[in-house]
Amino acid sequence: MVVDTKLFDVRNISFSYENEEIFSDISFSIDKGDVLCILGPNGTGKTTLIKCLNGLHDIDSGEILIKGKNIKKLSFKEISKHIGYIPQSHVPSFPFKVLDVVVMGRAPYLNLTDSPKKKDIDIAINSLKTLGIGHLKDKEYTNLSGGERQLVFLARILCQQPDILILDEPTSHLDFGNQIKLLEIIDNLSKAGLSIIMSSHFPDHAFLSSNKVAIMKNKMFIDFGSPDDVVTEDNLREAYSIDVKLIELDNKRKVCVPLKTNLELDL
Repeated sequence: MVVDTKLFDVRNISFSYENEEIFSDISFSIDKGDVLCILGPNGTGKTTLIKCLNGLHDIDSGEILIKGKNIKKLSFKEISKHIGYIPQSHVPSFPFKVLDVVVMGRAPYLNLTDSPKKKDIDIAINSLKTLGIGHLKDKEYTNLSGGERQLVFLARILCQQPDILILDEPTSHLDFGNQIKLLEIIDNLSKAGLSIIMSSHFPDHAFLSSNKVAIMKNKMFIDFGSPDDVVTEDNLREAYSIDVKLIELDNKRKVCVPLKTNLELDL
């Protein structure tokens, strides 16, 4: 008998903080090469969910399985070999060289007393080249632009050689051009077999880079499925409480256009 084991399987998970329920009964699964985009308004629990998915928060109920193994039974080091995580923001503290920052991604494979070996350095350099930033390897991380730092941090995560990449609003601090470049990189990484879960405030991003979408509202997923099935005018209206028009471009890609509400603000 062959058992169908998903790469990443989330089963009916719930989480509370100080007796307040943050989300409940969330289930989904992803496999190799999938890109899941989680949409939803501020305060709906997307970031908390992301931190539960990578083991930073312990869920109250349900299961999170990585290749059939319960995440609660894995050490942080073991989790780091499967999952790479990039938070919303990361403030550089020390003027490390870019290559040194990226080599830190090899930590799950090294003991406390180990120094990086040639293999680790080669993996780090290859990660930089994969993202087209090999020329930055000798620069100080603290002197880079926000977009360059984001790519360096992504290279560091790729250096972990994870199966799954979890990104919390990866484009939130990037300008318009760098947003699109990062989404193209995400698309290329998925085509190379990496599975990706990312949260976003921009419904358009679901059409640009994902094959699965979830919309989160009121502590739960109100819909889950393909971008065409989930990112609809009705679902966006329910999620964001505004009217949205979906327009199909000549290349068949859809874009989301928010409509004015004409609400008067009492300032």
